[in-house]
Parts: sequence; structure tokens; C-alpha cells
Amino acid sequence: MITPKEKIQTELEEIQNFLELTQSEDINEAVYRGNELAVYMARSGKLLADAKIHREEKLNSEVMREIKSLISLPASTSNKFIETLTREENHLVNWADRLNAACSRQLEWCRTIISKGKAEMQALQMYQG
Repeated sequence: MITPKEKIQTELEEIQNFLELTQSEDINEAVYRGNELAVYMARSGKLLADAKIHREEKLNSEVMREIKSLISLPASTSNKFIETLTREENHLVNWADRLNAACSRQLEWCRTIISKGKAEMQALQMYQG
């Protein structure tokens, strides 16, 4: 099932808001956030694929075919014109792609915090023992 464009926009806003929250170095928060990020990463990947389908559908629409056949402009000018007509779809594709990458980077940061905490606990146990 392909997510409607309006729903893609709404979900990307939700993911964006989550990613903009500052993470502390608390291990429990890192574990919780890591779990949430894994879900958002999977979802943003699906939203990216759906946004690409919406863009392709617009590019392949009858109206676009007619416009392409009427335009006798140089290829670079035609491409700019087509990009303008698919501006919204391109925005969703780019946004979903960037959020997916941000989820991945933040998930790595969670792993780093968890590893650091684990190493600190091991060092403390060695010091006490």
C-alpha cells in the first residue's frame, strides 16, 4: 500500500520533530531512543520509496507526456521545467532520504553511548573488585 502524499508529509514532520530532540548521555534514554530510531529508520525508508512512486506517477502522467511533447526547449531547460512541476514530490523524496540518514547517524550515537556506559560499568566493577 502506497502512503498518500499528505500522510507522508505528516509522518516526516513527526520524525523530524523526534530527531530534533537533544539526547542526553543516559544509557536508559539511549536504549529507548535507539528502539524508536530503529522504527523511524524503517518507516522513513518506506516513506522514501512511496515518495519516489508519487514522483514517478507525476512524471508519467498524461499531462506530463503532453507537456513533454509540446516543449521543444533544450534538455537542460526542459529538465528544470519538469523539476518545477514535481517540486512537491522532489521535496518529499529529499526530506525522507535525509531523515532516513539522520536516523542512522543518531542510532550510531545511541550505540556509542550504550557502549561507553557498558565500559564504564565494567571499569567500576574491576575497580571495586
